[in-house]
Amino acid sequence: MLDTDTKRRIDTCRDILVGKVPDPKSQVEQITIALIYKFMDDMDAETIDLDGTPTFFTKDFERYRWAKLVAPGVSGQEMLNTYSEALTKMVENEGLPKLFRDIFRNAYLPYRDPETLRAFLREIDAFTYDHSERLGDAFEYLLSVLGSQGDAGQFRTPRHIIDFMVEIIDPKKTEVILDPACGTAGFLISAYKHILKRNSTGVTNGNGISTEGDAAEQALESPMRYPGDLLQPDDRTRLSRNIKGYDISPDMVRLSLVNLYLHAFADPKVEEYDTLTSEDKWTEMADVILANPPFMSPKGGIKPHTRFQVQSKRSEVLFVDYIAEHLTPNGRAAIVVPEGIIFQSQTAYRDLRKMLVENHLAAVISLPAGVFNPYSGVKTSILILDRAVAKASKHVAFFKIENDGFALGAQRKAVKGSQLAQVKAELGAWLQTARAGGGEGLESSLGSAVERVRLADGGDYNLSGERYLERTASASAFEMVELGRFMASGLPSIDPSKSPEERFELWSIPAHEGREPERPLGKEIGSAKKGVLPNDVLLSRIVPHIRRTWVVSPSRNVERQIASGEWIVFRSDEFVPEYLARVLVSDFFHAQFMQTVTGVGGSLSRANPKAVAEIRIPLPPLEVQREIVAEVEGYQRVIDGARAVLTNYRPHIPVDPEWPVVPMAEIAEFKNGLNFTKSDDSEPLRIVGVSDFQSNTLVPSDGLATIQPDAPVGQDYLLQPGDILFVRSNGNPDLVGRSMLVGDDIGRATFSGFTIRARFNASRATPRYLAHFFKTPVFSEKMKKTGQGANIRNLSQGILSELQVPLPDVDTQIAIVADIEAELVLVNGNRDLIARFEKKIDAAIARVWGEAKAEVAA
Repeated sequence: MLDTDTKRRIDTCRDILVGKVPDPKSQVEQITIALIYKFMDDMDAETIDLDGTPTFFTKDFERYRWAKLVAPGVSGQEMLNTYSEALTKMVENEGLPKLFRDIFRNAYLPYRDPETLRAFLREIDAFTYDHSERLGDAFEYLLSVLGSQGDAGQFRTPRHIIDFMVEIIDPKKTEVILDPACGTAGFLISAYKHILKRNSTGVTNGNGISTEGDAAEQALESPMRYPGDLLQPDDRTRLSRNIKGYDISPDMVRLSLVNLYLHAFADPKVEEYDTLTSEDKWTEMADVILANPPFMSPKGGIKPHTRFQVQSKRSEVLFVDYIAEHLTPNGRAAIVVPEGIIFQSQTAYRDLRKMLVENHLAAVISLPAGVFNPYSGVKTSILILDRAVAKASKHVAFFKIENDGFALGAQRKAVKGSQLAQVKAELGAWLQTARAGGGEGLESSLGSAVERVRLADGGDYNLSGERYLERTASASAFEMVELGRFMASGLPSIDPSKSPEERFELWSIPAHEGREPERPLGKEIGSAKKGVLPNDVLLSRIVPHIRRTWVVSPSRNVERQIASGEWIVFRSDEFVPEYLARVLVSDFFHAQFMQTVTGVGGSLSRANPKAVAEIRIPLPPLEVQREIVAEVEGYQRVIDGARAVLTNYRPHIPVDPEWPVVPMAEIAEFKNGLNFTKSDDSEPLRIVGVSDFQSNTLVPSDGLATIQPDAPVGQDYLLQPGDILFVRSNGNPDLVGRSMLVGDDIGRATFSGFTIRARFNASRATPRYLAHFFKTPVFSEKMKKTGQGANIRNLSQGILSELQVPLPDVDTQIAIVADIEAELVLVNGNRDLIARFEKKIDAAIARVWGEAKAEVAA
């Protein structure tokens, strides 16, 4: 999974290179080559640790080892000479496969600055090839830098989801394993590790589950952790031959081959191949297929050949068809699919589901929206195909996972309560029973078994498990009604361009941010819109603008009100508009709403209105609705007032013209941040980096990165309470010059090479006074005008030394700080007030749903 450390390191690498290599594509090439170089040495080092013989850096090429290149004592010029020479000579290295020699054939260093190279290689040195997805994670983020990530609906599968799917399918050493859209070969490598684990002495039990450690630990295992000593030479030969991948992208094929080769595949079987339009490999079957195929089709659709059973131009339909049709008689598959496959009603989707239910489908696992963050918040499911189960059992298993072990926001931080292990165990047991002809019973808090004939009812073959749950009485005290009852139908389509001089009131998705509709002329509006009326309730259906509602208010000086087609419109005299708007953004509704989202993310990911219409909401009497609205709006007015305080407050220091104004050099000494080489043996040390600044006044005490420098860190590199840090260099000009005060709780920590530490003379300057002064608008504007460069802004010690600051006596400084911080206590109290009253709103809406939420006392 792409983590913040990987992103930060790659961003730092690009920031280092941008002055010498401004082209993003060239930056990506330099980073990719350096990573492969580094990872080859990592694999050699691990082989040596396991008493093996290194492969890549041998004989005359041993002197080019990465560890020697970045060793302490190597000068910048020596590093430059060695690295440049290594790049040009690597094509002659007989220890490298042809693939690697081809990668290095055109490699060169496009600059000759030793300090830039030193900083770049030291940042690359922080990457380690400690599991198979490291290279893929880095490369996928580099693709996103170029704007390629997601263009074809390709979203990187998190490693723990890959391993989860592989363990359910349980590939065997004799089976042919295929990924027809293999990306960077994550599924193939996970399958290989799974087979090694199953065939290692003292590691596995009869179910193929490790007796050492837990599943989370296994997911982070080293690529070489399991020896596979129970595999015979013939087994290994067959295994290498049987693990196969296709991808349409030559870049992805190259990365797959690198990844597999680094896992001891001497001749990896990954080919550049268009799975959907070429017939060359149509007759090749597989026992196991694992895939997360692209979700998006090009404009005009795919133009496939005629051998597919389901006729379609949609890539997700064709890929699932391909996988199902290419399984051997007892074959198995696990496929990540978008929600369109689950419930869309178009003929191709329906025909595909019919084929799957009748001949292939064993289980459907619903994943939470957000699994693919930070690439996309798209909702997905996993289809488990098992031809033996489909023949023997009259049932299909459905599971719904709400916790995959990680928070569903952009950061995807680890959380407790993962349901993956429970689903894996329960589904594994159910599959065994189903292959024997059973499967009608599935006792699980997360799943149920449904008869295939029920899936066929109505001919829609809908694969949404919640549709087949037995309805129980709602906990709500009020009537539960389907939203479709209130959906406005027959709304007029209005083309504003036909009335070019008429002014319209346009309720658009972008205008929602300002809570004020636009009022353009007809000639300024580019497409047809829906006609709406006052008191209509609008619900956004497009990602990422979900969880947004808007009540249409009476128009102001215009005749016609119109709305974007991305709104679902509700109109009825059975609800108070403000009540419905609140219900439609509640947690309880949102969880169901996200199950209806389908597509590939961005402007192509939308809720299905037909599915939204089936969601049931509580409908109290109108008088009760009005009471709820009055209560909630009272809370909201308090929140709005508190937010206004936070938005408008700015600390102000009234500068007395009698105060002396002094250059910073008189009151401070400066130190550039630490550049270091990583070591596995040194004591861990927390470090403040550029990403920690944001708008903070104080250095955050939690969440700092940890490093292990190869040499002792001098006292002058250790932070002390009262130090102030400045961002000295960054590709984002808004960050340069930002400052933070080091607080009393800093502990043992250092600061990165892209920052400057200022340490002040306490007899003349109070650090907290200066920290607040550096946040004033006057000083911020001054900083924005310093250090301008062609490609990057830089702040130097010299610039800081010359900056003038007003400096009253220390007692006056302390008094100013006391006033500001007393104000800040009052201002920040508004944050608690907002949180408290937001909980009150949540509790009020929760009561309607019949869910008790503890209210915070006023």
